[in-house]
Amino acid sequence: MESESFINETFDQVDYSENRMEGEAYEQCLFSNCNFFNSDLCRIEFMDCQFFNCNFSMTSIIDAAFKNVAFQQCKLMGIDFSKCDDFLFSASFTGCTLDYSIFQAKNLKKAKFDHCSLKDVDFSNADLSFAIFDTCNLLQATFYNSILEKADFRTAINYSFDPAYNKIKKAKFSLEGLPGLLSKYNIEVNY
Repeated sequence: MESESFINETFDQVDYSENRMEGEAYEQCLFSNCNFFNSDLCRIEFMDCQFFNCNFSMTSIIDAAFKNVAFQQCKLMGIDFSKCDDFLFSASFTGCTLDYSIFQAKNLKKAKFDHCSLKDVDFSNADLSFAIFDTCNLLQATFYNSILEKADFRTAINYSFDPAYNKIKKAKFSLEGLPGLLSKYNIEVNY
């Protein structure tokens, strides 16, 4: 049986909630205002695709492949990205809500998070070298044994992690963000 592929197609206002998508591969496709709530995207490949204003809350993405994928204004709450395919994984997030998601042990080198909510996101053991957190809220986000070398946190807010348990060589921080690096000492910093 031949697998179904979609190339350079637009999917607008499609409701995939609690269902499985038809195809096995999507290349250069645009998904706009689609609902993927609690749907099954397991083992589906997305290459050079864009998702705009889509809801991915509680979506299963086991072994799904995201290769050069852009998410804009999407709701991706509770997604376990650590279970998706690692091969050529590349995703950018702009204006997205990623609260309670998991990126554990994910290769996120040069990842871009732009104006995103990343509350309670788990970045443990992730490689975030050269990552950019532009105007992101990282309240209660977990960074443990993470590679944060040359990552840019200058406009991020509410991050708190122990530099002793993360690699932060040449990472960029603002003066206002320094208390988040010193929170384990329970000291007060005035600036």
